[in-house]
Amino acid sequence: MSHSHEGGPTHSHDHPAGDHGHTHEILDGPGSYMGREMPIIEGRNWSERAFTVGIGGPVGSGKTALMLALCNALREKYSIAAVTNDIFTREDAEFLTKHKALPASRIRAIETGGCPHAAVREDISANLAALEDLHREFTSDILLIESGGDNLAANYSRELADYIIYVIDVSGGDKIPRKGGPGITQSDLLVVNKTDLAEAVGADLDVMDRDARKMREGGPTVFAQVKGGVGMEHIIGLIESAWKGSGAERVSKERGGPKATEGLEQLK
Repeated sequence: MSHSHEGGPTHSHDHPAGDHGHTHEILDGPGSYMGREMPIIEGRNWSERAFTVGIGGPVGSGKTALMLALCNALREKYSIAAVTNDIFTREDAEFLTKHKALPASRIRAIETGGCPHAAVREDISANLAALEDLHREFTSDILLIESGGDNLAANYSRELADYIIYVIDVSGGDKIPRKGGPGITQSDLLVVNKTDLAEAVGADLDVMDRDARKMREGGPTVFAQVKGGVGMEHIIGLIESAWKGSGAERVSKERGGPKATEGLEQLK
């Protein structure tokens, strides 16, 4: 069965018509930042799985580049580990390893097959197990997870991600923020990446800013050039603020943390 998701190419699923093996949520609106699912604080066991940052967005928007930039920025202050999701390959994990984001043992790859959003929303078991295994092995302060590229309706389960970042880029046009969808409206942070390409692709950043503010009801949006480091300080500050406010910092300090990622000398 072949079909297309909005914002993505036509593709097929390896299942009979009507049988996804998971359900697709039927959305009755573009979503609301103020009405979004909030992080799970009460009963959250930080000793079982560290504060988890979930990064999502369409194919090519800069998710893996953001993963790399965050690893580079956070690893000397915090114990970091990462999980990537690809449909049938380990390409994103291999990219992080090749670019020495973290020691290879701290990077895990999940091959989702089919719809990548299912692995971070409907059936999170493989990702949850990978994150918990990494935390158990490395006593992490912050865990990073990247979803496979998907459409604007994709978002993380709060059982998996404590802080959700959704990445779009200007090449999709300045219409993208006003299209809405959970990624745009209900992420904790929206990153509009590759702003240096706006003029070349005819995207109006002022329009994107206006529409993002409206659709996100004033929720945080950062205009960035991730590869060039533009906007990264703001992104990191928001992550650290959420980490501190969640209660995860207290647990980290109780065990003598936060501590730098071990094994960085292997990357030199």
